Amino acid sequence: MNKRFNSRRKNPKQQGRGTLENIVTDGPHNEWLGMPDYYIHTLTVDGEEYNYLSPDEVLDVKVGDKVVFRYQLAGKIKRIDKRSLGIAIDPSTYLNQTTDDDD
Repeated sequence: MNKRFNSRRKNPKQQGRGTLENIVTDGPHNEWLGMPDYYIHTLTVDGEEYNYLSPDEVLDVKVGDKVVFRYQLAGKIKRIDKRSLGIAIDPSTYLNQTTDDDD
């Protein structure tokens, strides 16, 4: 295999998981004319900071939620992949939550 192509490998994606402790939102930002506004959300998950870029000012997750996501290292910044941030569901407690909601 050609060595030139081996040097272009991207940083591998990693998976993060934990309790969301804090959200700080900065924006809106606009890099160039015609680009839609976006917000930079700095999320603190189990003491680690991650950046998440989103067109939404308010995220679907809130402080105290257990979250799961994919991220990549961009220099010293841990950047969460677009559309990979979500609430982690524990299968052992899922059925208990749905039956409690039905009451």
